[in-house]
Amino acid sequence: MPVGHVDALDGVRALAAVAVLVFHVAIESAAALHDNFFSSLLARGDVAVPIFFALSGLLLYRPYARAALLGERPPDTRVYLVKRALRILPAYWLVVVVAMVLWSKPHLGDVKTWLQLLLLGHTYEIHPWWFGLGPRGLAQMWSLCVEAAFYVLLPLVAAVLAAYARRGGAGPDARARRLLAAVAVLAASSFAWALLTYYPVYRPYLNTWLPRAWVFFAVGMALAVVSEWAREERDPDGPAHRFVRAVGASAGSFLLVAALAYAVAASPLTGTRFSGVDGVWADLSELALYTTVAAGLVTPAALLPAGGSPYGRFLSSRVMRFLGRVSYGVFLWQFVALYLWYDFTEQQAWSGNFAGNLVVVGALTLLLATLTHRYVEEPARRLARLATSSRTRTARGTGTPTETSTGTSTGTSVETPTEKAASPLP
Repeated sequence: MPVGHVDALDGVRALAAVAVLVFHVAIESAAALHDNFFSSLLARGDVAVPIFFALSGLLLYRPYARAALLGERPPDTRVYLVKRALRILPAYWLVVVVAMVLWSKPHLGDVKTWLQLLLLGHTYEIHPWWFGLGPRGLAQMWSLCVEAAFYVLLPLVAAVLAAYARRGGAGPDARARRLLAAVAVLAASSFAWALLTYYPVYRPYLNTWLPRAWVFFAVGMALAVVSEWAREERDPDGPAHRFVRAVGASAGSFLLVAALAYAVAASPLTGTRFSGVDGVWADLSELALYTTVAAGLVTPAALLPAGGSPYGRFLSSRVMRFLGRVSYGVFLWQFVALYLWYDFTEQQAWSGNFAGNLVVVGALTLLLATLTHRYVEEPARRLARLATSSRTRTARGTGTPTETSTGTSTGTSVETPTEKAASPLP
């Protein structure tokens, strides 16, 4: 099982980034609105959102899980939050400014709107001036708001989970079991939230808040616990080692289950596409099926066998790694690229030409994402490293120990490969 940075997870992120881009172009061109099986598959491309959430749960919770299992101090919260802010906000702010200037000029002087957008709080506006999930060019940012809420709450949630795990004993085995049980409760809360969304009356805005997405993050958090448990488990035939070996030997089965769940999600079981709300059972079915898809794709990439696998080698290819690195920019820029192209060609929504639009919009999005990664994301990442290293030097000079991201008390603080790889995408 790999430790540290896992190239295959970059590949999973690349798959999800491409899926969500295809999904949005398919909707805009009406390719996802026809009454056939291919259109229904395109219409469920939003399953990429749970995949991104699962990746965040895995990569960001892993150092907390390790600290909980070993009884060590968790990562420094201030360092963690600074890194997260510098990771997502500079590039995001750039896209917000561009989109607002291009398509929301009457609202450029609205201080409330700017505060909501720049602080990733616009999804909590129940009666906004914009139509849909956000101002034109920014509709996909609702999921980044969910990510941001997860980032802010993770240290607190991790502390509660660690406190619960400590009550189970001093050994990693007992603590791992309690952590997994607690994560399962966290996952179940999403289904309770879905029920709350419909009763006593339907409130669709609750679908864009963090509680609904806990089940997706919990998939990754559970994998984080299992991966760290397997590292510490002394018995080679213990439950964690057996599970990791089973995953390594049956990656194809996980992918098949994910594919079947996706196909079922594209059926009427999850409701009529884009024509209103079918009811709570369709919503609960979608939650369960999307969770299955995310788990089926992420699990065999997160728990690769020592010798690798065909799935892992595909995800770790040079192209997939590149797409994974720029995937945040792909997420940020796709609607801007799409609407710029539609404005330039004077196309109307739902006017067809799915394949042609996908090629052009995809190319423009990839160009903008690559430039943003090089000139905004990477400098911000270097600034984060500089800021956190300065804090470390200050703490060392005062004799105060600081924690590494694996939770050990030390005089140095570094960004682990897992945290570096965590890209906040929907």
